[in-house]
Amino acid sequence: MDAQPAPASPVHSLTASYPPVPVFAAALAILSWASAYPVVRLALQFLPPVPLAAARYALAAVIALAWVAWTRPQLPRVQDFPRFAVCGAIGISLYNILFNIGEQTVSAGAASLLISFSPLIAACIAVVMMGERLSVWGWAGSLLSFCGVVLVAQGQPGGLTFGSGAADVLGAALSAAVYNAVQKKLVVVYGALATTAYVLIVGAILLTPWLPQAVRSLHAAPVTGWVLVVQLAVFPAILGYGAWAHVVGRIGVARSSGLIYLLSPATLLLAFLITAEVPSLRMLVGGAIILAGVGLMNTLGRAKAGRQIQKTPEV
Repeated sequence: MDAQPAPASPVHSLTASYPPVPVFAAALAILSWASAYPVVRLALQFLPPVPLAAARYALAAVIALAWVAWTRPQLPRVQDFPRFAVCGAIGISLYNILFNIGEQTVSAGAASLLISFSPLIAACIAVVMMGERLSVWGWAGSLLSFCGVVLVAQGQPGGLTFGSGAADVLGAALSAAVYNAVQKKLVVVYGALATTAYVLIVGAILLTPWLPQAVRSLHAAPVTGWVLVVQLAVFPAILGYGAWAHVVGRIGVARSSGLIYLLSPATLLLAFLITAEVPSLRMLVGGAIILAGVGLMNTLGRAKAGRQIQKTPEV
């Protein structure tokens, strides 16, 4: 999620330099992912955190394999195996393990607000790893958002201490930032859907050690547990990641990262509708601070083109 240079002309340069945002794909990804926050909270009543991730992505991998067999996309090249492995390990396995563990104690709304810190993490990754630069406003937005993260996290059990649910969710946010940066080159070569399918399969394979426990838990669970797992596999896993890969491939890591902060308002609404979760005033204030910082970084935080380092290293 690298920082973009500021345009020289407010209107013409933006339309000329940046492709339009694929609105439908972005909305599908955001709403699919937003549904995951309250649905995971419900599913954790029937399955432990890691087996839940294993069950959901085992089903998602079956769907992905069927799609690969039907469409026969380009197979991964040997030199791209490490990048696919990193994407599957970090973007699927590690993200969902940390996310599910965190949501045992962190509310759906608070989890979404903490995940919305991911664009700022991505910007820092772009500065360190990709030779990008942020302006003073960019760093100010990062600091502002971090203050909001602390405010939200302190309202959750365990606060922001190591091993707390909030710390686990922030670990998931870091995983998401790394994943979005690493998978961009794969999308360019293989396309959004093929990249997503291969990454889902890799992530599911890495989670298979916990699949037997997931099967045992589902055998003892009511139909509701099965329905929740299917929902998590189809919408956030298949449709969400597929749509997001398309968005990243169309408009780039930096611009797509800015869309992630729309996830929080959608999650707060769905959490209220699905689980009757009412956010606290502390959560709303902290969330507003986080989103304000992200917005500041995305609008004024990009260094001018003349000050940027042109060569970007491999991720």
